[in-house]
Amino acid sequence: MADSDTPRPPRLLPEGIHEAVKPGTALLRLETTRLREGILDGAWWPRSREIAAELPALVTALSQHLGPITRVGLDASAWEELPTRLIIDDRVVHLDSFPVGDDTVLITRGDKDLFSLMVVPPHTTPDAARAAMAQAVRADNITPAEQILIDTGTSPVGPSPAERAPTDQRPSDRT
Repeated sequence: MADSDTPRPPRLLPEGIHEAVKPGTALLRLETTRLREGILDGAWWPRSREIAAELPALVTALSQHLGPITRVGLDASAWEELPTRLIIDDRVVHLDSFPVGDDTVLITRGDKDLFSLMVVPPHTTPDAARAAMAQAVRADNITPAEQILIDTGTSPVGPSPAERAPTDQRPSDRT
């Protein structure tokens, strides 16, 4: 049997996208119908837990595809220093924070149109992040974000900023 006759396992993401996924990436599944059957509309892999540094790039990218973003709902325990609003691209974006621990971010376009993105923790390995993001953007996905993160070998949100111990900057006393 020739190599071309050997069935290849399907890749979850096209090669170019698979290679391009790195911290700071958002993958979206934007459906053109009113019926959105999957639980998630996409996934976001921020570089850090500093929302003021991470959110502007996401909102800018989403605005190009969805139109103006008016609100973002976040898990309060997963982010550092959550303001109530940010000015992004000369528009006010309101931030709603809830202590829900659900591994998602909710994006609101206009008054009512919600998009749910799974948040891949910043510390996730590239392979686990790619697998999680690929699962999240599948049109037939019915698995919640938390379970996708567990199934793909990454932990959910991780310790909250308040739970993290401060790092000791002093040199070691050992000789």
